[in-house]
Amino acid sequence: MNEKHWSVDITIDEHTSETGNRTRAIARLHSRDDTHFAGAGFARCNPSDRDVPEIGDELAVARALADLSRQLIEATTTDLASMTNEPIRLTS
Repeated sequence: MNEKHWSVDITIDEHTSETGNRTRAIARLHSRDDTHFAGAGFARCNPSDRDVPEIGDELAVARALADLSRQLIEATTTDLASMTNEPIRLTS
């Protein structure tokens, strides 16, 4: 069996403004070949809500991973369509 290793590096940063705290997460996919994808996710704390940074981190990371997943599915669909010369529709 030929095993491959891909990893995802997640960076989280926070910004404070007059409209509340905003958290950004970037999920970068790393592989041995030239596969490079980065998903972005954001979360904002409503100024009237209690500030719990972990919740913003979780939401921003979840959105970044969802964005990364969407990009991988689009790339797969494009790759399959170019190989088969047929429209591709992936189902879950």
